[in-house]
Amino acid sequence: MGERRVRVHLATDPGVPWYYRMDREKLEAAGRDFPDTLRQIEASWSDEDEGFRRGVRDAEILIGWKFPKERLAERAPALRWIQLNGAGVDHLYPLDWLPPGVALANASGVHTGKSFEYVLMALVALNNSLPRLIGYQQAREWRKIQSGTLPGRTALVIGLGAVGSGAARAAKTLGMRVLGVRRSGRPHEHVDELFRPADLRRALPRADYVVLATPLTGETTGILGADELALLPDGAGVVNLGRGRLIHQPALEDALRRGKLGGAFLDVATPEPLPPESRLWDAPDLILTPHVGADDIERYIPHCLRIALENIRRDLAGEPLRNLVDPALGY
Repeated sequence: MGERRVRVHLATDPGVPWYYRMDREKLEAAGRDFPDTLRQIEASWSDEDEGFRRGVRDAEILIGWKFPKERLAERAPALRWIQLNGAGVDHLYPLDWLPPGVALANASGVHTGKSFEYVLMALVALNNSLPRLIGYQQAREWRKIQSGTLPGRTALVIGLGAVGSGAARAAKTLGMRVLGVRRSGRPHEHVDELFRPADLRRALPRADYVVLATPLTGETTGILGADELALLPDGAGVVNLGRGRLIHQPALEDALRRGKLGGAFLDVATPEPLPPESRLWDAPDLILTPHVGADDIERYIPHCLRIALENIRRDLAGEPLRNLVDPALGY
């Protein structure tokens, strides 16, 4: 009896830049760590609708991020599971398009390295009042702001998945005390003290810096609103690497304009792209980056494909898939 073969379709969103594209070369490069699995794959690729329709007709596994979801059960009758090239799944909700019995897995873990560097940068910059100093530079004002160092200060990381793990490690690397908010309450190697989401308001008054790294769900939308911002110490800083809607954006802008916050780093906004007429662009003590804080362009797709190949290996071996999304939780 010959070894089992599996049909896999890799769908690239046509609008993405080169570093997010999947092709045979990238799959084969990732497959060097999974030679037996790669040999058992019959792969097809698409970057437009017609190629997608052809590719999923007999596909058992779909790998992608954004793809045509309409009538997927009819178009892909053999489909058994979908592997996403990313961790967040909020862009796919509601899941009424997902065929019955088809599992959904994400690429949790792919963002950890880059998020570590981004949060490291953001915490150092905020502690040194860099957003305000940039404002002085643009105004051609020679005004000094003296600052201390980060060891002994407290970072509160909301969400301790892959992105939050990178954030917690960054804060710990800088000698900070790390508080974490985690739904499961499981201990974390870089967190000194854990809180459940229901206890968030007890943690906020102790935070010199808040890092948002939680998935966007019904429970986390607006998790940092006006009331929560008011609980932070005066001069606290905020970093958002999750989704724009985790923060009540007008409340954040107001806190910056009133001087309640010492500064903020936002890698995400509502909406995206942020329109030119948004007042957020002009908020003081704010650095906006256009959703670039968690993706390593050299390693992102290779890492995603290794995660996918590990799951295909497990599937072929009859083992449980990793990174399965719980539709009820939203991650």
